[in-house]
Amino acid sequence: MEAGIEEQRGLYQKRIPIFPRSIKGKFRTFKTSMLALAYAVFFGLPWLPWSREGAPSQAVLFDLPHREFFLFNLTIYPQDLITLSLLLFIAAVLLFFVTGLVGRAFCGYFCFQTLWTDFFIFIEKWVQGERPARIRLYKQPWNGEKIVKMALTHGLWLLVAFWTGFTFIAYYAYAPHLFLAFVTGHAAGVAYATVAILTATTYVAAGLAREQVCMYMCPYARFQGVMYEPETLVVSYDIHRGEGANGRAVPHAGLKTREERTALGYGDCVDCGLCVQVCPVGIDIRQGLQYSCISCGLCIDACNTIMDSVGFPRGLVRYDSEIDIESDRPDKPHLSWRRVRTIGYGAAIAIMTSLLIYKLATRSRFVVSVEEIRAPLFDVMPNGDIRDRYQIRVTNKTATAKTYTFSVEGLPPGSLHLGEIPELTVPSGQSLMVQVGVELPHELAEETHEIHFVVTQKGPHGGSIEQHAHYFGERD
Repeated sequence: MEAGIEEQRGLYQKRIPIFPRSIKGKFRTFKTSMLALAYAVFFGLPWLPWSREGAPSQAVLFDLPHREFFLFNLTIYPQDLITLSLLLFIAAVLLFFVTGLVGRAFCGYFCFQTLWTDFFIFIEKWVQGERPARIRLYKQPWNGEKIVKMALTHGLWLLVAFWTGFTFIAYYAYAPHLFLAFVTGHAAGVAYATVAILTATTYVAAGLAREQVCMYMCPYARFQGVMYEPETLVVSYDIHRGEGANGRAVPHAGLKTREERTALGYGDCVDCGLCVQVCPVGIDIRQGLQYSCISCGLCIDACNTIMDSVGFPRGLVRYDSEIDIESDRPDKPHLSWRRVRTIGYGAAIAIMTSLLIYKLATRSRFVVSVEEIRAPLFDVMPNGDIRDRYQIRVTNKTATAKTYTFSVEGLPPGSLHLGEIPELTVPSGQSLMVQVGVELPHELAEETHEIHFVVTQKGPHGGSIEQHAHYFGERD
């Protein structure tokens, strides 16, 4: 090879397996609590019964064939586009707002990838043992012990992945009936295909790829930096305190107390490496802020444990801002929200949340639209009266079939002609259309420019909706 030619690199970086060590502390406790809560909600909601008239008794159900989305007592239809858009907008801005305050806290505690990876690591630890035992098992040649433990680990992973996939489709059908049909082979082909795909992707993402999903596949890791500000709280290593003038040093005779270390120019970091061992993405937080960090706080628990054992103050690794970390006299870490961007995010969330609550509180139980039939614009009847024709579409947004009646305001009785449909019964969540005519004497037609249709839902809690439409009568 000629001199000066650079060594070729592979297209993909080879994955180095990471075996996180278990640790105790408030951040580990919080992560475990969020894991338990998320799993209880995700796996439990499809099986939670909920009394509902005219629909399956399932608390959360997305009924795509009938275009109905049931969330406890709330029923949402595709016509509620503004409501769905507001929900997505609030979720997105809330993510930006939280990132501006505490960095990638969403990734560390609430992201599906983190939650499932965490549980898969729990399974791995339960089967194979703590970090040293897992490393030993990984390096040892294949034998009976390794085959049994690896087979059990991957078998449990696949079981969790399968139940994850099945739970996902259980949100789209009545779960008890779906389960019976699925295990007896009578479910739709798309159900088996969806479960197979989700089982495979969950197994690969949480069991095999793990941190590579966060580092290379997730777009959030790439654009999060533009949402950080110097005041943003992120997991940070206090380099001034930890390194001192001469860097880190393992405690030994003459370097065990803070006074001895300070006198010799060494920092508080005892270079134990525990912060690296507990990190689920395998980074060294002492190298500064890195895009791979998911802000889970486990390195804080690890460092605090070591600081307690050597008698040093906690907080060498902590949630803190860039301003404080670089300061010679850092303040106590605190949330700093008095910033234009953060206030803007907060105001947007407050406004959109208020609008969403208003839309839900005032949402009608049905929707009416009126369209003029313009071919022809009007008809001249044999007696000289003028008739305009209209299409009235009624969408029933309740959970049961409803009946609707039609009338017009401010016009003589008999002006509205409904043909053979005096009233319209619309099934739950569907839309039906009826054609009507408005017939007026020639003199009144010349004076009328707008028709006020009134559609009334019969029964208790019915209500009425008024819609206006142009009247194209004959003009002189």
